[in-house]
Amino acid sequence: MKLEVISTCVQDAIDAEQFGANRIELVTGIKEGGVTPSFGTIRQVMQHVTIPVHVMIRPHSRSFCYSETDVETMIEDIKMVKDLGAQGVVFGALTNQKEIDVKILERLISVSGSLQITFHRAFDETNDMSEALRIIKQYRSITRILTSGGRNSVLDGKERVQELVKQTIDTHLTILAGSGLTIETVKEFIANTGVQEVHFGSGVRCNGQSLEQIEKKKMSLLLKQLQDLS
Repeated sequence: MKLEVISTCVQDAIDAEQFGANRIELVTGIKEGGVTPSFGTIRQVMQHVTIPVHVMIRPHSRSFCYSETDVETMIEDIKMVKDLGAQGVVFGALTNQKEIDVKILERLISVSGSLQITFHRAFDETNDMSEALRIIKQYRSITRILTSGGRNSVLDGKERVQELVKQTIDTHLTILAGSGLTIETVKEFIANTGVQEVHFGSGVRCNGQSLEQIEKKKMSLLLKQLQDLS
């Protein structure tokens, strides 16, 4: 079982690793759903942690529909992430019709090289998840999909998550479940859906608030729940 923890600054990343996370999703603007962090933040994180770091590539939070200048910005940011030595990137792009924007996706993939790619929760906003999954399956460079099953809370989308897990068995894709998971609910959620990776943000922070620090006690309790499933 893999645990990915959202980090918004260097200290977050240090704490996430020290407290037992397997991987970091590095973002800024967490209240906006996460946008691309700065050069300095990425560089400092890479100097302070040893676990994999996957960086959000999202130029703004207005939507997942991107202009040409947005795409050019994303391409430059992916190049920056590669140069700084991070292990992965997190991105997605949709058309105005809420379909995966294949043209943009292919441009982003083409500059990602050997970076692992997570297609982020733009997936949850597609008008047809089955079709979106069919498209993503065509790209072996995309290694996982971050999803809440199309709902605000993944706990409400667990049936869809379970379906996605079944549909990605024996493929190159991993379903990474996130948004709304808690220490109290994660064990039953995993048992019901069969996911092998979970994504935590506010669920491991002080007072359950996304802008607070990552809490050691909560991480310990969460790891205990995950270890019980091993």
